[in-house]
Amino acid sequence: MKIALAQQNYHIGNFEENTRKIIEAIQWAKQQGADLVVFSEQCIPGYPARDFLEFNDFINKCYESLDVIREHADTIGVLVGSPSRNPNEKGKDLFNAAFLLYQKEIKAEIQKTLLPNYDVFDEYRYFEPAFEWKVIEFKGKKLAVTICEDIWNFGGNPMYRITPMEQLMPMKPDVMINLSASPYNYAQDIVRNSIVKALTLKYKLPMLYCNAVGSQTEIVFDGGSLVYDINGCKVKEMKYFEEDYEVFDLEKLLQVSKTSNITPLEGAEKYFYSAREVGSDVNTLEYLSDDKNIDEIYQALILGIRDYFRKMSFSKAILGASGGIDSALVQALAVDALGKENVRAILMPSQYSSAHSVADAKQLSINLGNPYDIIPIENIYETFLKELKPVFNDLPFGVAEENIQSRTRGNLLMAIANKFGYILLNTSNKSELATGYGTLYGDMAGGLGVLGDLYKTQVYALSKYINKKKEIIPNNILTKAPSAELRPGQKDADSLPAYEILDKVLYEYIEQRRGPKEIIARGFDAALVVRVLKLVNTNEYKRNQFCPIIRVSTKAFGVGRRVPIVGKYLS
Repeated sequence: MKIALAQQNYHIGNFEENTRKIIEAIQWAKQQGADLVVFSEQCIPGYPARDFLEFNDFINKCYESLDVIREHADTIGVLVGSPSRNPNEKGKDLFNAAFLLYQKEIKAEIQKTLLPNYDVFDEYRYFEPAFEWKVIEFKGKKLAVTICEDIWNFGGNPMYRITPMEQLMPMKPDVMINLSASPYNYAQDIVRNSIVKALTLKYKLPMLYCNAVGSQTEIVFDGGSLVYDINGCKVKEMKYFEEDYEVFDLEKLLQVSKTSNITPLEGAEKYFYSAREVGSDVNTLEYLSDDKNIDEIYQALILGIRDYFRKMSFSKAILGASGGIDSALVQALAVDALGKENVRAILMPSQYSSAHSVADAKQLSINLGNPYDIIPIENIYETFLKELKPVFNDLPFGVAEENIQSRTRGNLLMAIANKFGYILLNTSNKSELATGYGTLYGDMAGGLGVLGDLYKTQVYALSKYINKKKEIIPNNILTKAPSAELRPGQKDADSLPAYEILDKVLYEYIEQRRGPKEIIARGFDAALVVRVLKLVNTNEYKRNQFCPIIRVSTKAFGVGRRVPIVGKYLS
């Protein structure tokens, strides 16, 4: 039997496009002589459809697309993912299902058992878990079909009471097939490989794992579909961050290696890693900024920007170019993702802006070849101060006056964006967002947060990556001290700990979810830890009003991190 994997990029709710792509892949698989073609989880509606699933009309469209697709499943088997209605009176209305289509009929339906309800996932909000398990018999083979999280209960995850593969093994399957929509983070490829390898060793079965690719607002799916043989050896790791198609011979995957001496119960556990374990035994900053992670992050951000614009039917971006490293990096990424002609930089110097900042910002646009404008804000700023003087009285210069400059820039950027139909790209990084080092309705304005899941140290590493072949970002931007330039001589270090220390503490708290005592026990200064964690918690109200952030870590701000705005924990 020949099995094809179709790793595709879907658009949530765009049934016409998704159906067209699936049918094109079916035709391709037929031409390759495949007996079965496998697609990713929820490929028909796109994943995650979230509250669209609560509309009956949306589910009707899923079934209509399924009917169109099965007409092309005549001489070939097709495994697709889509919601299915629950015929039982009890439980939720839907299952997260995989359908086997063959001879223009629905031959089998498999329902997802393990419904993740953590981080960016909220499947239990919509779906009922499976309550029965079966293998699919197809062309003389027994297929153990599972859906994404169903294979992540290796080793008895305490979050779940059932391990689907344990339910299927008494039925003596020949192969494991998994339809997945597994989002990217810079630990996920290692974890994903570890679970597939561990399962093939434990159950002595080959596995074909088809993952989604493409960005859905803040979530990036990286592809990297996997095929492991019966010996626990990786046969193929498909392309990352782009669509890919390949056919595999099941008979070859079932061949036991003469040199293999691993028994089903030996060695499987040691190959499985959790996301928190990856990188835990190395220096935090080295891990966050190592070559592998930075290369992946670059690809994830490019895909995230490109898909956000394409799927929203926008083509042009605008951003404020300050001459600092954050805006410079966003500008370079946007040009790579959208093309230089589609990225417009606006330089908005004030009386506190240094001459070299303006020069650096201009040089960056010259290097990238994108259009730019210079709009000084000093006169606008002075007008604000003049009108506010009767209210401000003679109170000393402070944060209010600093933020007026930032909000003036935000207003100008949004005015131009509205006038010409641009999307404003936000340039705030994770270190700033964590500590509240940003101005609501000013430099926190935007339609998409490009760097919101990158710590400042990663911003520097990614900027150097951009400059690897030639100097794109002017070297002066990389070497000068970070500053908001909202008052004379201002530096980030005046308000925040050094980023090399700050980012380590933030990573311990945000990604590793360690409390203050645990972080202090790892060698950090107690007063520093208390100060940093208080900044994080008291600025949740700002992040709650922030734009979507492209997720690249295991714990990004946004839908995957839900903490109270008024919470007093650790404050």
